[in-house]
Parts: sequence; C-alpha cells; structure tokens
Amino acid sequence: MGFDAETRLATPAGSDLRLFTRRASGEVRAAVQINHGVAEHAARYAGFADFLSKNGFDVYAHDHRGHGATTAPGAPLGHIGPKATAGTLLKDVEAVHRHIAQERAGLPIIIFGHSMGAMIAINYALRNGHRLAGAAIWNAPLATRAEALAGKAVLAWERFRLGSDVPSRLLPKLTFANWARAFPDRRTDADWLSRDESEVDRYIADPLSGWEASIGIWTALFDLSLKAADKAALEAARKTLPFMLVGGGEDPSTKGGKIVRKLESRLRESGFSNLETTIHDGFRHESLNEIGREKAMEDFVRWAGKLIN
Repeated sequence: MGFDAETRLATPAGSDLRLFTRRASGEVRAAVQINHGVAEHAARYAGFADFLSKNGFDVYAHDHRGHGATTAPGAPLGHIGPKATAGTLLKDVEAVHRHIAQERAGLPIIIFGHSMGAMIAINYALRNGHRLAGAAIWNAPLATRAEALAGKAVLAWERFRLGSDVPSRLLPKLTFANWARAFPDRRTDADWLSRDESEVDRYIADPLSGWEASIGIWTALFDLSLKAADKAALEAARKTLPFMLVGGGEDPSTKGGKIVRKLESRLRESGFSNLETTIHDGFRHESLNEIGREKAMEDFVRWAGKLIN
C-alpha cells in the first residue's frame, strides 16, 4: 500500500515540499520522519512506510529541495537554488518536524535518514536532540575534513570555470563511477546500490532518480560532513539521545561500513552513551532495497520499540 496521503508543505526557507504520510494501521506508538538520499525521492520509501505502519508508526517523508516534486525558487530537479546551502535543507527538515509535532502533538518523533538523508538527519539530531526520541543514521557516506575541504575546492574551481551552478563533471567520477568499479562483474553501473536486480532496474527506470547533481548539491553534501564533525555541536548535543547506525558490509560509499564505524567512534568519544551499530554482511548501499531488507526493517522496529516502551 505504501503512503496513503500526499500533500504540500510551504517552509520558511522558501521550499514547497512534497510530503508523503502514512498513518499507523493500529494504535500509534511514534512518528518516523524519513529523509531520503541524493538523486532519489521520498516515494521510494513506500515499502518501508507500509512496514512501519503495520508496526504502529506514523510515517512522514518529504522530497528534499531539488528532488522529486518539491519546488523552490531557482531549484529545478538536481539543483537546490542559487543561495541555498546545507542549512537550507536543515531548515526544511525543521519545518517538517514542526508540522509533525503540531499534527501529532505529544507523539515521540524518531528521525531516520539514508545516505545524504542520514547526513542531514545526524546534523539535525545533534542540534535538536532534546526534541527527538531517537535518530537512525543509515549508510552515511560522511567525508573526512580533508576530503570535504578538497572536494569543496574542486567544486569552487568548477563553478568558476563553468560559470554557473551546473552539474559537476568531476565529483560523479570520484564517487558514483568509482563505487560502480568496486564490482568488476557488474550488470549495470548502479549495481553498487543493491544485489537485488529488480530494485536496481527500478532505480534506473525512474526519471526522478539517478540524475546528475549540481555543484550546489555536492557543496551542501561536503558541508553536511563538516557540520556533522563540528566540535561545538557535538559538545552541546544531548548525549543520551539514542542512535541507530547502520551500514552495508559491501557498500563502497562507506568503505564497507568503515565510515559508519568511524562515526560510532566519534560519537562515543564525544560522550554519547546510547549507540547501536550494525554492519550487515553482504549489503550494498541501499539497505531498504537489499536482499534481506526484512531483517534490517525488523531491527529498526525493535530498536525504536525500546525507545518508546
């Protein structure tokens, strides 16, 4: 069944978000706020929403700026806008959170993010942990400080050379193309996403997925990595906030889960005490579209249940 409603939400940041919702099929336990990854959209999480609904969770999922059917000034598909930043994406997440809190007053809210969405979610959680029941950070390809600064320098050169916020020519070669080469016997260049061929084919055929991201989007991604490692934010964050960190053992974007483990270490060293980390053997990048995804979803429901019981 997937989502049961699609609406629009205008945000103070100037976005007109496409927002999907799904109500719990029985007694509601909590709300899950989903954040999708780069070059995809919220509708791809319909199966997860259906599973969560059957287990007592309301679900909210919006298309980020430059993604899906969300609109904003100067932000067609693949662009977040000439003046938009990582902070703009976070302001949109804040608007969705406030919408949930108003619509479902008193209901615990768990933030969930995959890939770019995980990078957004952890930044939101570090700065708003007192308003969350937990944060699920899945398959976050966080860059190191050196990588992020080098990446931003490359992007600044591209912007100067090309004269506008056009799709980056270099970053896809350093990321997506490189991750595809991790599988020499690949059937498609999107095989790094999942071992499930039907899911890979569905992604390739989707006109709202797999497009070339603009220089602005890539810049925001590197800024999200830098903000997630900000010492002041880590120091000020609520240390008891429960985190669920998930990675794939065969995901080249997180170096087989090593980046996820590094994030776990950073959080522990910063004083966070409620961490659960799982690296799924054999999983590639999209845990929710992998062979064996049922176990990953069941793990989420089990973890979330501990936060609200």
